[in-house]
Amino acid sequence: MIDTRQENTIELATAPAEGRSDALVPIAPHMGRPRVVVVGAGFGGLSAARTLAHGAVDVLVLDRNNYHGFWPLLYQVATAGLESESIAYPVRAILRKHRNAAFAMLAARGVDFERRLVLTDGVPLEYDYLILAAGSANNYFGNDALAERTYGLKDLNDAERLRNRILSAFERAALEPDPARRAALLTLVVVGGGPTGVELAGAFAELIRHVLRKDYPMLDVSQARVLLVEAGDRILATFPASLQRKALRRLERMGVEVRLNTAVASVEDEAVVFKDGAQLVAGTVVWAAGVRAAALADVLGVAQARGARVKVAPTLNLPDRPEVFVVGDMAYLEGYHGSQAYPQVAQVALQQGKQAARNILAQVQGQPMRAFRYLDLGNFATIGRSAAILDTFGIRLSGFLAWIGWLFIHLMYLAGFRNRLIVLANWAYSYFTYDRGVRLITSDDETRKT
Repeated sequence: MIDTRQENTIELATAPAEGRSDALVPIAPHMGRPRVVVVGAGFGGLSAARTLAHGAVDVLVLDRNNYHGFWPLLYQVATAGLESESIAYPVRAILRKHRNAAFAMLAARGVDFERRLVLTDGVPLEYDYLILAAGSANNYFGNDALAERTYGLKDLNDAERLRNRILSAFERAALEPDPARRAALLTLVVVGGGPTGVELAGAFAELIRHVLRKDYPMLDVSQARVLLVEAGDRILATFPASLQRKALRRLERMGVEVRLNTAVASVEDEAVVFKDGAQLVAGTVVWAAGVRAAALADVLGVAQARGARVKVAPTLNLPDRPEVFVVGDMAYLEGYHGSQAYPQVAQVALQQGKQAARNILAQVQGQPMRAFRYLDLGNFATIGRSAAILDTFGIRLSGFLAWIGWLFIHLMYLAGFRNRLIVLANWAYSYFTYDRGVRLITSDDETRKT
C-alpha cells in the first residue's frame, strides 16, 4: 500500500475487479491531474520526480529497492572504506516533502503502451505519462558465462559480496599451505580500464598495502597482485591523453599491474583466459568492462542501439509516443561532442530526467517540447589516496587539487545530510590513519563464481 495523504490521495487496488484476471492499479488523480509514473529511483528518475513535484501532476516512482544509491562511491563499499548505508538513502524520505509524489517498491517487467500500463512484479499501474529511468546492467558482450564466473559492481549487494570475497580470500590464504594456491587467492584481476575499473584497482592496491599487510603479518603481502586488464590501448578513454598517462603512472607506482591491448576470452577454474591464448591464475575476477541498458529495455519492443539502449527523439520521448520518455543509461541519443551518443554517467541522467519532466509539464500546459541540451560539467576519476584527475570547462588537473575537487563534488551530490557527515568522517579517518574501518565479512557465503 502506498502512502496516503489527506490532500493528495494515491491508492493502489490490491485485488482485481470482478471477472478480471489482472489487477489494474488506478492512481487516483488530484483534481483530475495527469498521472506520471517514473520507473527507477536513480539519478534520472529522482531528478524527474523532483521537477514534476512543482507541476500540476501526480507522480509515482517505482523501484525494486526502497533506496536511492549513490553508485559513484560503490567501489568504496567493495574496498572496505564505507558502509553500505552511507551511500544509500530511503526514496520515501526524499519524496515525502513533495505532496504530489509517492513511491512503490515494485520492479517493472514491461510496458503495455496501447493500454498505458506499466507491468510490474506486483500489479499493473496506469499512467498518462511515463518516464523510464531503470538504469544499466553489466555488459558481458554475449558471453553469459562471464556473469557466473566474475564479480560485478552494480548495487549494494554486489559491493558487499565483493568485499566478502576479498577478505575471505585473505583469511583462507593465511591458512593455505600450498604456495601456488595461496598466490592464486592473493591475485585480483579487474577487467575494464574505465573509471570504475581504475578506481577499484587503485582502491584495492591501497587496501592491501596500507591495511591488509598489517592485518595478516603471517602473509607475504608482496605476493598479492592487483591487475587491471584493458582490451584497448589506453585507460580512461574519455579523458585527455595527458591525464590518461598520469593516471597510468600513478597506478603503476601504487603497484597495480596494467595490461593494455589484452582482451579476456573467458574465466574458467580460477584462470583468466585471454584471447591470445595466455592464461592467468586469479582467485577473484571483477568485471568492469562495460555497461548496457537495464534488461527492461529488451522487453519494450522498441528500437535499440548499441548496448541495448533505447533510441529516443531529441525531446527524449519515444519517436512515436510523445507520452513515453526514456532517460539516463537506458536512453540512446546522439549529440555529444558532435555525433556521439551521450555517455552513461550521472550528470547526463540528472539533466535528462529534468528535461523529460519539463517536457511532460509542457505537454500538460499545451506548450511545445524542447530538445535536450547537455551542459558538460566534465569528468572526474580518483586513483587512490590524494590523487585524482579532473577535466572540466577546459581545466585539466591531476594530483591533490583534483582529489579535493573530486571529494567536494561527490559530497555535494550525496543524498542526505547524515550520509554526508558519515562519509566525510570515514574519509577523514582513512586519510589520517591509513586504515579502513569496514573490514567485515558479513556472510559466510563467499558466493564463489569460479
